[in-house]
Order: sequence, then structure tokens, then C-alpha cells
Amino acid sequence: MTAKLLHILTGINRTSEPSTGSMILVNDLYRAMPETHTTFLGRAPVDQTWKTAFDRLLTLSTTKRPQGPDFAPYVDELTREVGALVAQIQPHAIHAQYLGFALSLALTRTAGSIPIISIAHGPDVMAAELSASERDCMYEVAAASAAIVVPTSALAERIDRLTERRFTDRLTVIPWGIRLSDAQVRNRPPSGAGPLSLVHAGRLDDNKSTITAIEALAHTDLPHHLTVIGKGTLREYLSQRAIELGLRDRVRFAPFLPRAELWRRLPNFDAFVFTTRGLEAFGLVLIEAQAHGLPVAYSALPSAREILGSSGASYTPGDSRSMAVALDELGRDVHRRRTLSEAALTNARRYDISTTGRRLRELTLTALRAS
Repeated sequence: MTAKLLHILTGINRTSEPSTGSMILVNDLYRAMPETHTTFLGRAPVDQTWKTAFDRLLTLSTTKRPQGPDFAPYVDELTREVGALVAQIQPHAIHAQYLGFALSLALTRTAGSIPIISIAHGPDVMAAELSASERDCMYEVAAASAAIVVPTSALAERIDRLTERRFTDRLTVIPWGIRLSDAQVRNRPPSGAGPLSLVHAGRLDDNKSTITAIEALAHTDLPHHLTVIGKGTLREYLSQRAIELGLRDRVRFAPFLPRAELWRRLPNFDAFVFTTRGLEAFGLVLIEAQAHGLPVAYSALPSAREILGSSGASYTPGDSRSMAVALDELGRDVHRRRTLSEAALTNARRYDISTTGRRLRELTLTALRAS
């Protein structure tokens, strides 16, 4: 590559809006990446604010079809559409978001001599662990990639196992990050011992296991209050379960919030609860909470332990009684809350999105020189 500006083609085969952790990540990531021109492939409708993160945003037209009998013809059709775009754009490098989904397959099948950096996000790994056909897709993308970027070594190990340890030398850990400069630290110190005002934010589905936090309140000695922010398939079930447990007045539900609004509200709470019980690639919301000075009670998943370590209060994933003990300890021990608040701010400073962008750009340039 002779030009100073690095031209990257990437995309996520979803509606172009900052609606999930992966979409928020790429929105921040390519805005933070220096000396880079990014073309992003997404889906209509397009959130107008989304356009500002990329130099060019193109919408895909091939009708999506999930895994099943129509998947192979769908990927073939998508490959033809993407192939025409690759020929037109002629990027220096391709970043395949998700390791094995349809758009990544289409990009790898049309890249030719263009180096590919694939980026794992978590749902792709979960899918590969459940389905042989998804594992085949992951393997194909991994085989075509000059490097495979993962946010934690825990996720790297799972991918290494799924791909039969054929691509160990391509796995590269680059932790994700957030725009730390936008975070506002809570300006009030921890109050006295007593019940806490807790917040949980994320998708309301089985893996995120919000039910653990709700059922934990039924086991606590202190009458903590919980605000659940988000949307998902389990919203009504969670509400009904709170009523069944006699927690109607202690559990409040709020709809999904744009990140700017979520960040504005975070400093109003005493602590953040993270409840995922299965796979979590990174958990950006953990760093978001810590960057605002909130103590974090978190399920001790491998990736979460790798990110937080002793800067948060851990409990057994999916175990509401274990979580209840952790919450009561935080409620009773003001000194521990203050210590965790300080540790949270220190830990969050390790995860600035500008560092993620710089490291991913350097990795891409290394792949280009090798090609």
C-alpha cells in the first residue's frame, strides 16, 4: 500500500443503527481509527447519526435468510452483491465482523488477494458451539483470514478449540473499549450502609440472565431496589416473576436507552449488576459502568474475570443466592463500595476505544505488508 490513508471495507448485516453492543463498538471503533477511510456495508433503514462514523455507508439489498435449506442460495446471492462492491471499492483490507456469519462468508469468497482481518463478537462463537454448519462457516472464514481478532484470551481459547487449533497463530487479542472522554464520573461518594439502588442494562434474554438479579432480591437481607434497562423476549416474563416474588415495588423496568441517555443516568445509581451466565465476548457495559465510577457486581465468567478481576465484586454465574450475598456485602460495607468505585475508574482507563483503533490499524498494516 503506497497511500497513507488506509481504506477498509467492513460491515454488519443488520439495520444500520447503534442498537447492540457490536453495532455500538464498530460505530466508535472506526471513528477512532486514525488515518483510515472506512466503507461500511449495512442494512436499511439507516439511523442518520450512524452515518457519521463511516466515510461511506452502503446498504445491502439481498434478502436475508437464516441458517437452513435457503442459507446456501442466500450466501451465493449475497456473495454476488458483495463481489460487485468489492470490485468497485477496491479496499486495501477487509474487516470481516463476526467469524462465520453470511456477510463474512461473502467477503471472504470475494476478497481475492485483499487481506482479511476477521473480528469475533460472541454471537458467532455461540452459534458455532451449537451447530455443525455454523462451525463450518467459522472455519471457512478463519482459514481465509490473515488474523483473527478477539477481545479476550478466554474467547480466543473457545475459537481455537472450535477450529481444531488450526489457526492458533492467527488469533490476536485486542481488548475492546469505549469513548472514555464522554463518561461522567458520579459526583457523590457512596452513602452510608443500607439498601442499594442497583441498575442492570442489556438485552432481556436467557443468556443475559436478568432473572438472576431479580431472584437475588428475594434472597437479600437488605431491601435493595433494581432498575432494569433494556428490551428483549423475556421482558413480560421478568415483570411477572418480580410480581410473583413480591418485588413489584423493588424492581422497575425501563425501555432500551440510546447510550448517551444511559450514560447520563448511570451516575444516579449506587452499583451496577452484570448477570450474563453463558458466553460473553467482552461486556462493554461493564466498562461503561466502571467509567462512571460505579461498583460492579458481576457473574464470574472467564471473559468478565479477565476484564475486571478484583476491580469488581464477583459471584457464581446464574446463582441468585450467591449474587444476593455479594449485594448485601456491598450494601453493608461502605468502605468496600468506595474502594471498588476507585478501582472501577482505574480499571476503565485501560479500555479506551482509541487504543483499540490504533492496535487494529497496526495489525491491518502488518497483514498488508505480509501480503
